[in-house]
Amino acid sequence: MKSSASDPRSLLDALRAGTSLSDFPADAVESARALAKDLGSATPARVEALPEPLAAALLEAAVLDGQAALPEALSTSTVKPLAKLAKKALYRLRSRGVSIPESPRAAPPEAPRPAPTPEALPALASTVTGRGERALVLGRVLRGGGVEMAQALLSDEQGVLQLELQEASRGAWRRIIKDGLEQGGAVELSVNEAAALLAEAAGLNLRAHTPFPEGLDVALRHFGVQPQLEPTTLPPPEPEDVRRAMEGDVLHETPELAAWLPPESITQRLLAKLDEVVVSPLALSDVQRQDQLQGAVRAVTQEYFTPDMSRRYALRLWRMADFFERTGRPREADIARGEARRLFHGADQPYSRFAEHLFEKVVGLVAAAGARQEAAARREAGAPGTRAPSPAEAAPTQERRSPGGLILP
Repeated sequence: MKSSASDPRSLLDALRAGTSLSDFPADAVESARALAKDLGSATPARVEALPEPLAAALLEAAVLDGQAALPEALSTSTVKPLAKLAKKALYRLRSRGVSIPESPRAAPPEAPRPAPTPEALPALASTVTGRGERALVLGRVLRGGGVEMAQALLSDEQGVLQLELQEASRGAWRRIIKDGLEQGGAVELSVNEAAALLAEAAGLNLRAHTPFPEGLDVALRHFGVQPQLEPTTLPPPEPEDVRRAMEGDVLHETPELAAWLPPESITQRLLAKLDEVVVSPLALSDVQRQDQLQGAVRAVTQEYFTPDMSRRYALRLWRMADFFERTGRPREADIARGEARRLFHGADQPYSRFAEHLFEKVVGLVAAAGARQEAAARREAGAPGTRAPSPAEAAPTQERRSPGGLILP
């Protein structure tokens, strides 16, 4: 257990209660006591002059009172232990949802010629996954010639999930950018575009009450942005978006969206509804059964795509439209933007083919699994010494079944 002479909270309580603190010089205690009662008068110079435990107690007061001015000012202190404590205080304030204002910058001294503009480095953004996650890499040139690199994992549900700040050489940075582009699945952005994405995700951290990962507040400050407090909105649908909505299933043919699938919980609900159709006691023709199976797919699709979920997928498609455009696929970019505008603003006539095909893919995958099981069963039935099945016999039948026996279209 920490002693009262080292625990910042205990020291702060003692300062505010007027308790004697004989472990420290009397003049330092009196100065700290006055500052604890009026944090607004706590200048960096006055706090730096105090013993470190008393300075830590004042930073604790700033966190408890939700005041960012003192930690922000001390985060660049030349007293290294105090600067470290101030950065931790800023991280705690960010995690509590306190907006940290930009520190006022002193006017640069006059110089015979203006300083050169820092070189703007390119950034990388990965494709968006079916869970709404993407990776972001951006960097800035340091005075010594190296690069400060920020690598972040963004989620459209929780904000910035992970962030790593590190220094790299210029050569290492160039290799990272080159390898990311050559491996595919990533596109190049300007550093300003990447910083805006980071700010958008940080704003979602605050709205979703997701704690800031360590270093996020530093990265935001170093790249000159603050958390975007208002949610991103999309422009209203255009007349041509109706045509685009009819082609939305084309997006699932791209390598990036082919892997997008709904969550397992809603997938199980879809399979249960299809089972209901299959075991129905009603005498149905093949056409009627197919209509009911398609109706089950549409019912589950509409159940899943609530207004909130539609807006989430709309923003995913909006990001992917930019990705398609940067990778030379204008048609896919055009369809993705049209679907995004309609989903975001709740347009449902005609219904989104992108949304429906998200679930139709599940049916197709289950059907393919059933076909593979049938083929495996046939191979196992061909015991040693018997003839191998002919290609015609090995081909899957027209009837498809799920692992539970569900007949699928």
